Amino acid sequence: MTDTSEIDPTRAVEPTGSHGARHGLLLAATALALLTVAIGLGAWRQQERIADLHAAAEHRRSFVPAVRVATVRAASEERPVRLPANTTAFAVANVFARASGYVDARKVDIGDKVKAGDLLATIVAPELDHQIAQAEATLGQLKAAVQQAQANRDLAQVTWHRDHPLVKEGWLPLQQGSIDVQTLKANEAAVELAQANVVAQQSQLDVLRQQKAYQRVVAPFDGVVTQRNIDIGSLVQADAVNSTFMFTVQQSNVIRTQIYVPQDAARGVKPGIKASVTVPELPDRIFSGTVTRIADALQPGSRTLLTEIDIANPAGVLQPGTYCMVELQVPRSTPALLVPAGAIIFNQNGLQVAVAEGGVARLRTITVARDLGTELEVRDGVKAGEQVILNPTVDLRDGESVAIASAPARP
Repeated sequence: MTDTSEIDPTRAVEPTGSHGARHGLLLAATALALLTVAIGLGAWRQQERIADLHAAAEHRRSFVPAVRVATVRAASEERPVRLPANTTAFAVANVFARASGYVDARKVDIGDKVKAGDLLATIVAPELDHQIAQAEATLGQLKAAVQQAQANRDLAQVTWHRDHPLVKEGWLPLQQGSIDVQTLKANEAAVELAQANVVAQQSQLDVLRQQKAYQRVVAPFDGVVTQRNIDIGSLVQADAVNSTFMFTVQQSNVIRTQIYVPQDAARGVKPGIKASVTVPELPDRIFSGTVTRIADALQPGSRTLLTEIDIANPAGVLQPGTYCMVELQVPRSTPALLVPAGAIIFNQNGLQVAVAEGGVARLRTITVARDLGTELEVRDGVKAGEQVILNPTVDLRDGESVAIASAPARP
């Protein structure tokens, strides 16, 4: 049984659903408050972001970047052109035998220095000596024949002078006078023939004596023996086709160097231009020379100009056949300007530089003539004395304000 005595009749009975509704309202109010706070916080943050963007944009508009600049300068009036080359002897002579016979003596060998006229070798040919003796004897006979012919001519002349008055006065027949005249003419012709034979024989004797002189092989000029193909006892032949090659002599007190100058620099090349020659094995030596001769036409295939340079080599330091580098100081046909490589801008507009002009940057399109590594030679787009911006930013615009950070730097 239920104890009704403990029940308060005045106590109201609370409905079961009232507590759940109140709890839901509390949650909704809390969620609404959080949403309001979140929206306010987001709006505040968005406002701050917009303010920062406006401040950044204003700063960007008012900011003037400090830039480093370099001065554009004119290139020198002479353009250095550096090309590879090989040295050659100023003159090279291959000495051939001009007399047939055997080598009796050899006075020089490879590497010997010789003077013009120095004896290199001697050739013996006994049969040539016999031919000379025979030619001299024949010449003596012909000279005697000339004397005999002259005596006969003189006798005929005396006979004619004696008989001519007698024939004229009729003491001798006319036939005798004719015989005397013809005899004198025949003797005069005989004298001329004898004298011609003497001249011919003398010429033949001179040829033999010249061949005798050729038995002494001498140096054609001052130089060095670089090749020797004979020795004592060697048989040498002298003829127009198969003469024996005996020596090679090179003149090395002056070295000749040939280079091929490209077309873009060939226009300013002319005799007298200074040249410097360096050899990799002699890094501390610079050999000076001058352009002595040029070909007046470019090579059709390579479009280059053959140029020869003479270099004094009295001490013989430079050897023929050496690889070297030649630097020419070629006068420029057109002026050029030097711009530092760090100032170049490459974009869709080609090659440009930014010139600092009146506190603003001006973009200029340039034409590059030659790349020198740290500098570039340009033909147009800038002027000497203008200041180009070094290492410009990629977003640098034409007309943008700039301030020079320091004094202009030399490129």
